[in-house]
Amino acid sequence: MQQPHESASADVSPSRSPDAPLPTGPARILVVDDDPTVAEVVAGYLVRAGHVVDRADDGPAALGRAAAHWPDLVVLDLMLPGMDGLEVCRRIRGAGPVPVIMLTARGDEDDRILGLEVGADDYVTKPFSPRELVLRIESVLRRARPAAAPRPPSAAGLTVDPTARRATKDGAGLALTLREFDLLAFFLRHPGQAFAREELMREVWGWDFGDLSTVTVHVRRLRGKVEEDPARPRLIQTVWGVGYRFDPAGQEAN
Repeated sequence: MQQPHESASADVSPSRSPDAPLPTGPARILVVDDDPTVAEVVAGYLVRAGHVVDRADDGPAALGRAAAHWPDLVVLDLMLPGMDGLEVCRRIRGAGPVPVIMLTARGDEDDRILGLEVGADDYVTKPFSPRELVLRIESVLRRARPAAAPRPPSAAGLTVDPTARRATKDGAGLALTLREFDLLAFFLRHPGQAFAREELMREVWGWDFGDLSTVTVHVRRLRGKVEEDPARPRLIQTVWGVGYRFDPAGQEAN
């Protein structure tokens, strides 16, 4: 049953600290879509998969739901009445690093990239397979939950702590999205190795299929946060004809 809307201010003040690690049991997932049929189908599949689902059919209601019960993940329609999904994503992600999966009928590459630029972790185009969506949601949740690591990987002044989901550069905290964090952690664990975008998508995203521009966008965003000059990257280098390589020595590529 559709839950009633709650009022929401311009800011989201989550009831649970957004910095708290995700629970290891069932996840609380916020489904935001103004199509009741889509929302009902998605919610039904998620409930059968063992998750707790909150629903909202517009932007203000989504912010109210997030403030009342901070979600572990948000499934967010791009086209919403009153406040579009991009603005909802910006506001929710401004309150904390919650994973977001964009769900929309708009499948143009520019729209996909725009969704990723504002911090979405995945982008699923309608019509879609509900089972595939649930698999993607659970893949994102697995990677968002803390994993034991005997020693936080570090190099070139960069350090990631997988248990705390915290990354630093020269001791200062980095504001990274879920996928940016995972990508940086992967690079730190494999210094000097070149990886194709297909390999990064498989190893970091856990997918054997998908739009490879997702990797390109995340590499660009990560460079903007860890490179001294993102236009001339020294740490995350492009290996032409292959993909990307993390160079801890920070030598400029030829």
